[in-house]
Amino acid sequence: MKTIIFVFGTRPEIIKLAPVILELRKYPNDYKVLLCNTEQQKELSNQTLKYFGLKADINLNSMSENQTLAGVQSKITASLDKVYDKYKPDATIIQGDTMTVLCGALVSYYHKVPVFYVEAGLRSYNIFEPFPEEIMRQMASRVTTLHFAPTPDAEKALVKENIRENIEVVGNTVIDALFCLSDKVIEDAKKYFDEKSVKIDDKLVLVTVHRRENHGERLDSIIKAISGLAEKYSDHTFVLPVHPNPNVKIKIWENLRRYENIKLLEPLDYPNLVYLMKHAKLILTDSGGIQEEAPTFKCPTLVMRYETERKEGIKAGASKLVGSETDKIFKESEKVLSGDYAKTRLNCQNPYGDGKASIRIEKLIREYFSK
Repeated sequence: MKTIIFVFGTRPEIIKLAPVILELRKYPNDYKVLLCNTEQQKELSNQTLKYFGLKADINLNSMSENQTLAGVQSKITASLDKVYDKYKPDATIIQGDTMTVLCGALVSYYHKVPVFYVEAGLRSYNIFEPFPEEIMRQMASRVTTLHFAPTPDAEKALVKENIRENIEVVGNTVIDALFCLSDKVIEDAKKYFDEKSVKIDDKLVLVTVHRRENHGERLDSIIKAISGLAEKYSDHTFVLPVHPNPNVKIKIWENLRRYENIKLLEPLDYPNLVYLMKHAKLILTDSGGIQEEAPTFKCPTLVMRYETERKEGIKAGASKLVGSETDKIFKESEKVLSGDYAKTRLNCQNPYGDGKASIRIEKLIREYFSK
């Protein structure tokens, strides 16, 4: 039996790792699965674990208010070092591009434990867009043993960096996670929005903004665009789950709370967010995961960033980069909001996967340990 530790700390990581965790747990005679939550996003991560029926074996409580990048890195690294001394895992599984990913990869390397990287190979090639995630990905890849690339483009990016062995294109596990949701679970989310008096119809706009590089003046520009859209399209409902980071939360509440058709909500459970994506006429986001999920629901997506490591969606016409300029966000949004819902639906397949990535990953892990 092999002890495999999953190191995660944010909601997106859990969403994308949950299908892999559940797949490995189908084989209790082969794998001892340990879940280590750094709690980089404490409330959001634990909330999401519960939805998938999971509970962390180890909680590190790594975050404190207004902590610096160097501070959180040192805290997670020191805490993980003790975890590896105690449990002596045979492999580490990480996903994504957060500080948790980098620390998990480095501590595994220090303990000579192989790293299996889910969603390996995403690149923007601008180390400040997204910041600091782009450099986290590149550094984690240098100590990875098995690279589970979500797309052929991700594989090409790794090969470009002279990583030529142990790369497998498996699809993106976020699509697996969507398939874990029953129709009933998604429709049950309607009760939540009824209680919040949020109108769900074909004039719904989902907005998410949280990225570190969008703090400050960029966030001001984004808020100005949302304000203008809410005023012009007063018959549309703009739903904005507010990220708990005070650099985001305070500005959004101060500037957008006065609009009746802008609904500011607490961070959403995963099924509730999926429900919104399923029904949205338009999505405005700086999120990575939403860029991958939205094409499943044929929803046009404007990415409020200047670079994206998820270029497949751009190529397919599923999403468009609009940056943070007020005018561009407004004009591109108008192209969708001024039209009929049915006529604005995407005419493309989701380029990120078929929902079977976790099955492929388990088989590849089994092959690795059988050598």
